[in-house]
Amino acid sequence: MKILIKYGLLTLAIITIIGFALKGNIIHEQFDSEKWKNWTESETELSLRWDMMNSLRKNHELKGKTKSEIIELLGNPENQSNESFRYYLGMAKHGIDTGSLIIQFNKNNTVLNYYVWHG
Repeated sequence: MKILIKYGLLTLAIITIIGFALKGNIIHEQFDSEKWKNWTESETELSLRWDMMNSLRKNHELKGKTKSEIIELLGNPENQSNESFRYYLGMAKHGIDTGSLIIQFNKNNTVLNYYVWHG
């Protein structure tokens, strides 16, 4: 009985570690520029942009791109200033969490940094 409990706990620990290792790295949806640009939040596509984020980060180097290159790739931002663009991501798949992709530009109007804001 002790061996069964011991192996059960070990199996649970391994599954948990694998789950944490994969969290955020599972690609749900390949990034598609046209889908991203034309996305509107609806019941059938609440999290489309969230689902594309891993693919976007892995397959497109955003740092160093100009504002016009970002607009060509992602379309016009929902909110912008001289220093940043904000793209609404919609609802996350966990709880009532929403978020935005924030892209920050340097004085030469090239991407300095980007991050996902949860709100």
